Amino acid sequence: MSKPRHIFYISDRTGLTAENIGEALLNQFGNLEFKRYTYPFINTVEKAQEVIAKVNANAEANGERPIAFVSVVNDEIRNMIKTANAYQINFFETFLGALEKELNAEATLASQGHHSIGNTQRYDARMEAVNFSLNHDDGVSDKNLQEADVILMGVSRSGKTPTCLYLALQYGIRAANYPLIPDDLESSDLPRMVKPYKDKLFGLTIQPERLQAIRQERRPNSTYAQINTCRSEVADAQAMFKRHGIPFTNTTDKSVEELAVYILQACQLKRRF
Repeated sequence: MSKPRHIFYISDRTGLTAENIGEALLNQFGNLEFKRYTYPFINTVEKAQEVIAKVNANAEANGERPIAFVSVVNDEIRNMIKTANAYQINFFETFLGALEKELNAEATLASQGHHSIGNTQRYDARMEAVNFSLNHDDGVSDKNLQEADVILMGVSRSGKTPTCLYLALQYGIRAANYPLIPDDLESSDLPRMVKPYKDKLFGLTIQPERLQAIRQERRPNSTYAQINTCRSEVADAQAMFKRHGIPFTNTTDKSVEELAVYILQACQLKRRF
C-alpha cells in the first residue's frame, strides 16, 4: 500500500476557503490516501517562517514534497511561503489575475477574509439562525416555532441536528427539528407539536444498518441500537412521511453539505445573507 500524500492548508484567515476548495479537488482522487494539516491565521512573518519550517521538515522526513493549498492575501507573506518545499496551489494568484483582466479593475486585496465578520448584518443573521436552531433542537420547545423556515423530522440519530446547524450557519435558515419517538410512530396522526406547521415539515430517513451502527456507538447493546428496532422505526417513519405527503430524503450516503443544499432546493428556501 502506498504512503499517504501529505497536504497542507495555509491561510491568513480561518483556512476554511482553502480547505473547501482543496478538498473538492482532492476528492477527485478517491483511490489515493491523504494526511492533512491546517495552519490558519498565518498573517505575520514569524508565523510564515514557522509554517515554512514545518513544510520543509515534512518534505525531508517523507522524502516527497507535500502539496500546499495557500490562501494568503499579503504579498510579502505569500512570497515567503513560496520558498517552502511543496507543490503549491495559491488561490489568489490563480484566480485574481484573470478576474482583474475580465473586470478591468485592480483587486483591493481586502484584509478581511470571506469568513470574517465583515458585514455585521449578515453575521447577525447567521447567529440568530444558529440560536433559533439550538433553541428548537430535538423538539425541546414549540415557542416561536411558527418562525421556522423548515422543521426536520426523523428518528433519533438520522442527522437532524447537524443538518439544522449547518443550514443556520451557512445559509441563515431558521431550522428546527423534531425527533420521532415510538409514541409518534405508533400514531396515524402527525405529532401534536408540529402538526400546525405541516407545510414546513421535511423528513430525514436512513438505512437501518447505518442507523444501527451509529446507535451502537452511542448506546452499545441496547434495545435502542438493535437492528430490529432500527428497521421498525425507519419503516414507520417513512410510512408517516408518505401518509401525510411530507417530502423526505435518505441521509445514508449524503454529507451534511449535500443534505443542506437538497433541502434548500426541495423546500424552495432562500439564503438569508
